[in-house]
Amino acid sequence: MKIDNKISAIVTGAAYRLGEATFRALASEGVKVSIFDLDEARGNSVVDAIGGTFCKVNVTSDDSADEGFEKARAADGQERIFINCVGIGNAVRTASRDRVTGAIKHILIVQFNRVVQVNLIGTFCCIAKSATGMLSIDTIDGERGVTVNTASIAAEDSQIGQAAYAASKGGVVGMTLQIARDLARELIRINTIMPSLFKTLFLAGLPQKAIHALNASLPNPARLGDPAEDASLAVEMVRNGYFNGALVRLDGTIRISPK
Repeated sequence: MKIDNKISAIVTGAAYRLGEATFRALASEGVKVSIFDLDEARGNSVVDAIGGTFCKVNVTSDDSADEGFEKARAADGQERIFINCVGIGNAVRTASRDRVTGAIKHILIVQFNRVVQVNLIGTFCCIAKSATGMLSIDTIDGERGVTVNTASIAAEDSQIGQAAYAASKGGVVGMTLQIARDLARELIRINTIMPSLFKTLFLAGLPQKAIHALNASLPNPARLGDPAEDASLAVEMVRNGYFNGALVRLDGTIRISPK
C-alpha cells in the first residue's frame, strides 16, 4: 500500500510508547492519523504536537469503539490503515502460597478477565469494526486496507505470573491467520508483531540497575528495543503488499526464562 496524505489511519493505545511511535511514523509520511486511547491529557498532547485527532475510546466497549470510529472517520474519512497497540498486563500466579503466612490463594477471575478483555477482545472488536468500514470503500492498487496487531513474545515463552497476558497475546497470534483468510476475498490484509523487551512506560520506570540487567539478558543487540523500531516494522507491514497473515517476532533473539 502506498503510504501518503491521501489515506487515513487509526492507532489504538497511541498515547504512549509503541503506539505513539507508530502514530509519529505514519504522520511523518503524511497520513492523517487518529488516536484511540483512554488517557485524554496524554493523547491530546500527542495530537497537539503532531496533528491528528484524539478519540477517547474504551476498546472493550462496543458503544465507545463505535463513537471513536465515527469521530475519526468524520475527521479523516474511512481509514485504510488500522494499528492495534493497546495493551495491559499483570503478574499474578495461577495459584500460590503467601510467603509470610503460607495462605493458599489463586488468581481472581476478574484479574484474568480484565487483561483478556483489553488485549484480546478489545483488539478483535476493533479489527471487526475497522474491517467493516474498509469493506465500504473501493480498492487502491488492488487492496482496501490493512491491520497490524501488537502481540508479544509472551504468546510463546511467557514468564511466571503471566498466564492472563500470555493467553491474551496468544489469542491475538492465533486469530491472525484466520482473520487474514476471512478478509482475503475483500482484499484486506492483517499481520501481527510480537515484540520482546521494549522501552515501554512500565520498563522505563524501572531502576537503572534493573534496566542494565534487562539489557544484558538480550543477546544481540544487548539493549531494550526502541519503539521506533517497532513502528518501522508496522509501517513496512502496511507498505509491503505481500505481508499477510504474518507473525513476526521482534526480539533481538531473546528467549524468555521462566523468571
